[in-house]
Amino acid sequence: MVTCFIANFNSLSMKKFTLLAVGVLTLTAVQAQKLSSTKKAVIASVEAHKENLIKISDSIWSYAETAFNESKSAEVLAAYAEKNGLKVTRGVADIPTAFTATYGSGKPVISVLGEFDALPGLSQKTEPTKNPITVGAPGHGCGHNLFGAASLGAAIAIKEQIEAGKLKGTVKFLGTPAEEKFFAKVWMVEAGLWDDVDVNISWHPGANTEASVQTGLSLIDFIVEFYGQAAHASSDPWNGRSASDALELYTTGINYYREHIKPTSRIHYHIQDGGQVVNVVPDYSKIWVRVRDPKRKVMLPTYEQVKKMAEGAAIMANVDYKISLVSGIYETLVNRAGGEIMQKNLELLGPISYTEEEVLFGKGIQKATGKEEVGMDSSIEPLRETEKNPGGGSTDVGDVSWNVPNINLRVTTAPKGTPWHSWAVVACGGMSIGHKGMVYASKAMAMTMADLFENPKLVAKVKEEFKTRKGDEKYEAMIDGPPPIGSN
Repeated sequence: MVTCFIANFNSLSMKKFTLLAVGVLTLTAVQAQKLSSTKKAVIASVEAHKENLIKISDSIWSYAETAFNESKSAEVLAAYAEKNGLKVTRGVADIPTAFTATYGSGKPVISVLGEFDALPGLSQKTEPTKNPITVGAPGHGCGHNLFGAASLGAAIAIKEQIEAGKLKGTVKFLGTPAEEKFFAKVWMVEAGLWDDVDVNISWHPGANTEASVQTGLSLIDFIVEFYGQAAHASSDPWNGRSASDALELYTTGINYYREHIKPTSRIHYHIQDGGQVVNVVPDYSKIWVRVRDPKRKVMLPTYEQVKKMAEGAAIMANVDYKISLVSGIYETLVNRAGGEIMQKNLELLGPISYTEEEVLFGKGIQKATGKEEVGMDSSIEPLRETEKNPGGGSTDVGDVSWNVPNINLRVTTAPKGTPWHSWAVVACGGMSIGHKGMVYASKAMAMTMADLFENPKLVAKVKEEFKTRKGDEKYEAMIDGPPPIGSN
């Protein structure tokens, strides 16, 4: 690490170099006392691959490919895995952009997730004010360009230790596309890609750093289409049956229903087709609907009621209708035993440090988004209690977590309070604030994986909690048919 800073000496002032060098020497002293030889080795591996991992991340950032379209993003990760000696299998689960990369043999089998899809409409330069590269183009507003690269770095670090005979078992990197839309991991679970795995590791970019022991929201996505009869909207509207009327009646029903659902539940919709021109009674309309709740058991009855309302709207408008399931995902099954392992490694690594320029960039983001200008927060807090009814988002990592124990991590890659799924996250993910978080996440995951490989009792403890929390509930994938490759 000292060598890394010396190599960058010419780009730093003497004052800054002295401060950074002191920080490095302090960290090295702590590591010498508390880090095992294996953990030192995996940290060194991530450092050795750091520049390449940053290049991969930046490439994926520039590709900004959306769900099931991530051909270049998937390939840059798969190619680097192959270059570093992992066996890659492309196109798994009948998904062209999904792949696995494995090394080793026997138990334990420890897997790590890598996402890489972008969000539509969030194109942004690496600037602290909104300034798209291309207006309307996609951008990585959830930091998935960092996600896949960090996870692959951790997998390679473990692979090198298995190859050197320091660890025994199998490491498995899973390239998982379409997390923002469609939720590809559900089909990957059904394809059995985690059937041989003992423990899974995942992480996500964020505005704080923690071993995450919080669940998310289960959800279900479905499409409602209404089919009516076209007619001239002025000369003979009585000959028309409006699919748009049905859609409006349906959304009105949904909005009235909101008062009568659990406070923890959410209903969203996106009108995809409400008719084409004003002088035609529209014969077709289409709406995407999503229902969420922290508990799948609560979410499903709400889903059934919202489906019934589509029939009611069709009856009132005298049109036909069709409901098509897109996919659904589970809430994340928390594993605190795994969280405790990750927590110890975060405390060994300590918080991320930032340059004056990075702090100013972060404050610029906060100013532009109306947040308090405090910069980044990478402090390592104690392991939080698990909330019973969290808010927040959803992820198909939940489906993985109901099939194999999952240890989750969140690492700072953007300033405190940054609006997620926004241009501000894109800006940070393509520059050094995001890069630092990515490298940090890679080290923390590799260290946690090393603990699991070296200590069978930890694996057993994590698996025992998984069994207890899952109980008698049987996992049932919420899909109907093959992955919707090529869908909008």
